[in-house]
Formats: sequence, structure tokens, C-alpha cells
Amino acid sequence: MSQTTIQVSKETRERLKKLGRKGQTYDEVIQNLIEISRKAMFFNELDRITDTEEFVPLDEK
Repeated sequence: MSQTTIQVSKETRERLKKLGRKGQTYDEVIQNLIEISRKAMFFNELDRITDTEEFVPLDEK
């Protein structure tokens, strides 16, 4: 896998350190954060849809 260098402030680096577990790389911490963000966006979109769209219940006859 090729790698790149990204610059972050020392404060950001320390915050990333606190989010990671022992032995976890910064790459793994960032990947976990991306996945959490992706899930949060999905659920936010579901909330928006249920708040703004009209649904027909499937159990109505």
C-alpha cells in the first residue's frame, strides 16, 4: 500500500492519539472515524426522510 504524509496540528495529533487504541495506527484511527461519519450521515439522511416524506404503512389493508 502506498502512503502519503498529511500535516495536522499537534493538537489534532494528540486528539487522534486519544481516540486510538494501543497498537492502532493513525491510519486505522482515521479509517474508523470515516466509517463512523459515514454511518452518522446515513442515519441523519434517514431522519430527514422520515421527517419530510410521507410514507404508507405496509401493514394497512
